[in-house]
Amino acid sequence: MTEEHLDPASGAPSAQAPGQDIRIAGCGVWLPPRAPVAQAVAAGQCDEALATATAMVSVAVAQDEPAPEMAARAARTALARGGSDDVSLILHASFFYQGHDLWAPASYVQRVAVGNHCPAIEVGQVSNGGMAALGLAVDHLSAGRRAGAAGRRVLVTTGDAFRPPGFDRWRSDPGTFYGDGGTALVLSSQEGFARIRGLATVSAPELEGMHRGDDPFGSAPFSHRPVVDLEACKKDFLASRRVTQVIAASAAAQDAALGQALAAAGAELADIDRFVLPHMGRKRLRAGFLNRLGIGEDRTTWEWSRGVGHLGAGDQIAGFDHLVGSGSVGPGDLVLWMSVGAGFTYSCAVVEMLERPGWAATAGTAGAT
Repeated sequence: MTEEHLDPASGAPSAQAPGQDIRIAGCGVWLPPRAPVAQAVAAGQCDEALATATAMVSVAVAQDEPAPEMAARAARTALARGGSDDVSLILHASFFYQGHDLWAPASYVQRVAVGNHCPAIEVGQVSNGGMAALGLAVDHLSAGRRAGAAGRRVLVTTGDAFRPPGFDRWRSDPGTFYGDGGTALVLSSQEGFARIRGLATVSAPELEGMHRGDDPFGSAPFSHRPVVDLEACKKDFLASRRVTQVIAASAAAQDAALGQALAAAGAELADIDRFVLPHMGRKRLRAGFLNRLGIGEDRTTWEWSRGVGHLGAGDQIAGFDHLVGSGSVGPGDLVLWMSVGAGFTYSCAVVEMLERPGWAATAGTAGAT
């Protein structure tokens, strides 16, 4: 991604601001009804002690809606808000199974939500997929401006449905409860209500085994266990490593991404008005972000996200959409998006609000979206 360059003094990667004024023209989210955590505990689906530690209230649970269809619904909203469906690139990110084998969900989103013939590409990176797609979108738009192709737009979507038997939204990743839904973002090289001030991604590949464990490579999905069990993989990985070293490696990569994004934006952490963080349970959120960075919950989307659940690759887009739609941010506000995904990759983006879009609530009538 072009937002990361080599520092001539140290030879290490250092982020720069996007080469052109890349803006957010539209965003959208589609979420199914919420399932209360208390109900899951009563049904024996969720451990009560874990529910208490997470402090989650509910998660979004799809009925029959496929993950790419939820992404497409969010895309239609984002495109309508952005004022145009003329896009030159579609990037679809996801975390879990998209409903078919050897299939291209990005092309489904393109067919039902856009209908054009531009490239439509799927992006991995698990929980960091939405932010990885954001980086690729910025590169595409910046390159277009340099080549004289002004007016490009990129549609970024995410969509996931964490269904059994392959995934247990309550137990597959203890400490994080997973929610279903789709998100979308329209980026433009010309117009928009917000702009990307700084963007950075840092990898820590020495941690990739955290989600692999000691299992040998399989020949087909679910070769070793019928349900995703990230805790088992983590225990295998940590059995031969010092926990303190793993935590230090993770923190260093996260801090590097944060520092690079802030530097590119010409901002300090104290300048940030609101934070969009991963939709983790409270215990994990405090350990990984709030306590480390000295961020108060009231400056984040926690009160909303605790009722939605972890949306796979879509937490950052969804959180930003909530802040804008509820009237919680306005012109001049800086919003910091932070993300982490297995691999491990860490991304941060500094987004500046330029105006409150017409579809957003005013501060006096703000409510949940």
